[in-house]
Amino acid sequence: MPQDFTDDDLRELLPRLRRFALSLTRQEHSADDLVQACLERALTHRQQRGEGDLRAWLFQIMYRRFIDGERRARRYAGLLSLFSRSEEDELAPSTEELVLSRAALADFARLPAEQRALLLLVSVEGLSYQQSADALGIPIGTVMSRLSRARRALRELNDGATTAPNLRIMK
Repeated sequence: MPQDFTDDDLRELLPRLRRFALSLTRQEHSADDLVQACLERALTHRQQRGEGDLRAWLFQIMYRRFIDGERRARRYAGLLSLFSRSEEDELAPSTEELVLSRAALADFARLPAEQRALLLLVSVEGLSYQQSADALGIPIGTVMSRLSRARRALRELNDGATTAPNLRIMK
């Protein structure tokens, strides 16, 4: 029998949902859209919710909406590339990233979405490995191995053990 939830339960989780959405999208307006889409889906499918943690269920919905949106954006970008010749230039890192806290956040942002999601769910939100596995729809062993790789990658990025940036040869 599904457990029902109230609007107050959702309001209490809004800051956590927004923080997770910001870590995934890296843009405030996109994060707000993602939170709205997540809540809309949760409210329309509240009768289909099974037993378990409401927070993990909402994170699962949000992550799946994010992945679906990324796939859609890649398809759209592929279509646009057929019609345009110009390539977007990558922005150089700003000088503010020299500050340790900003550098650590920048390193976190450089991780793949799967690794960021796991680190956020386990380290920031305090979900168990099983809850994280349920939220992302993957086996618990995959959660543990991805989390280990994510922590190692973040440690390497923070220690400066990254590869040199790609440089263009100018004639």
